[in-house]
Amino acid sequence: MKGRPLRFTPRRDAGLHAFERALGHAGFSPVAGVDEAGRGACAGPMVIGAVILQGGRGRIEGLTDSKLLTPARREELYAEITERAFAWSAVVIPCYDIDRIGLHRCNITGMRRALAALDKRPAYVLSDGFPVPGLEVPSLAMIKGDQVAACVAAASIVAKVTRDRLMVQLHDRYPLYGFDVHKGYVTRAHGAALAEHGPCAEHRFSYVNVGRALRNNGEVALGEGTEGEVPGEGRTEGARA
Repeated sequence: MKGRPLRFTPRRDAGLHAFERALGHAGFSPVAGVDEAGRGACAGPMVIGAVILQGGRGRIEGLTDSKLLTPARREELYAEITERAFAWSAVVIPCYDIDRIGLHRCNITGMRRALAALDKRPAYVLSDGFPVPGLEVPSLAMIKGDQVAACVAAASIVAKVTRDRLMVQLHDRYPLYGFDVHKGYVTRAHGAALAEHGPCAEHRFSYVNVGRALRNNGEVALGEGTEGEVPGEGRTEGARA
C-alpha cells in the first residue's frame, strides 16, 4: 500500500481531522466514520450513520458530537454534510429488531449495513465506542470518537437528525408520549406517560421500564393510523455528493 507508515497517534489538540490526515499519509484513504443515535432510548428505532468526508470539497466547520449541538445547528450541519460529503448513509433499525436480536448486536449489524451502503468503499473505518468485527478493511474503535474524529462527528449528526425526524413523525401517530420532545429517551415526563397509558408499539419491550409499564397497564396503546409501515422502518438511505 502506498504512503508513509502510520508512526504516531494524533494528539487531541491536533484537530478533528488529524486522524483522517494521518491515515491518509499512511495510504488509508478514504476514511469512513460510523456512529449511532438512539441506543439509550426506550422507544423508537436506532439509527446508524456512516460518512466519508474526503473528496476535495473543503472542510465542514463546526463538527462535533451531535449531542453538544442545538437542534437548529444539527440541521444546518446535516444539510452541509449530505451536500458536501463524498459519501453518506443512514440505516434505521426498528424497535422490534432490538427486542428480538438485542441492542448490541443490532448496533454492530447496523454499523456494517451503514458502511456497506456507502457509494464509496472506505480504506479504513473509525467507529464510535465499539469495534465493528467482520469488516473487509482495518478499523479502529474510538472512545468519544464523535469528539475526536471529523468523520465520526459527521456520522453522529446524520444519525441524530435522521432519528429525531422519525421521532417527530411517531409523535403524530402516538401523541400521548411526547416523542417530539424527548425523542424516546427516559425522562420524567416519558415515565409518567408510560405509567398512565402503558407502552405503545414503538416502545422496546425488552427494556425493564417498558416491561413494568406493560405489566401494570395490561395492554399496548394504539396510535392514530397504525396501519402500514412504521416511519423509516428498515430504511437505508444515502448518497454521494
